[in-house]
Amino acid sequence: MQKSKIKACIFDLDGTLLDTLTSLWYCANRSLKREGLMELPKEKFRYYVGDGALTQVERYLKDTKVVGFENDSDAAKEDLEGSINKAGTNENCAKGRIGAFGIPDPHDQDNLSYYFDSYMRELNVYADYDVRPYDGIPDVLKAMKKAGLKIAVFSNKPDDAAQKVIYKHFGDCFDIVLGKRDGNPKKPDPAGALMIAEYFGIDPCNIMYMGDTDTDMQTGKNAGMFTVGVLWGFREREELERNHADAIAKRPLELLNFIEQ
Repeated sequence: MQKSKIKACIFDLDGTLLDTLTSLWYCANRSLKREGLMELPKEKFRYYVGDGALTQVERYLKDTKVVGFENDSDAAKEDLEGSINKAGTNENCAKGRIGAFGIPDPHDQDNLSYYFDSYMRELNVYADYDVRPYDGIPDVLKAMKKAGLKIAVFSNKPDDAAQKVIYKHFGDCFDIVLGKRDGNPKKPDPAGALMIAEYFGIDPCNIMYMGDTDTDMQTGKNAGMFTVGVLWGFREREELERNHADAIAKRPLELLNFIEQ
């Protein structure tokens, strides 16, 4: 896509503005431990996240099992950073529906809802656990505001959690923050991005959308926006290029190159 004059910028949240990986991992493992399920290594969450909290829970349920079913020799092959519960150390037992080999069934909607609610109880408390802006992001936002650009956040993170962490780290810097709300489609549906464009009164072709996953690249392209993949987040360049990023930024300050005329 040929870049038009950029008048507004829309940022993804997790892995783009804020390093939230530890928070997402911590909330999930608190939920898993309480439910009597094996905890999971942090690095796996780079690939669980990005498509909304419900999908994240569905993905990680496929990789866990009831405490006591784990194989110590297999566990030794992965660096779980001390996160595996050994059989008998957890007072809880698994409360959801459990399938073969102690694996919870993520395809049962009642079961998925149960574990999703368990995760959300943790996220509502620990959404900002060990969260920090990526180096250079505050300077980028300041420069964009100084240049007269409108700036927004569009995330698949539940809206309450998105509002909380953005305000905590950036105050009222953003003109609008839109997380996943009931009744609104999640990314890569472009509805939210287009709603922001309409709110700004700016044509989508004059908006730059930035994110770190395939879902973000699809969102920006679906909305007809200049779409930039960022490499400091959770995914790799190949994924971003495969999903037709218009440009790639290795560091936050490089984003300013795309708004200069």
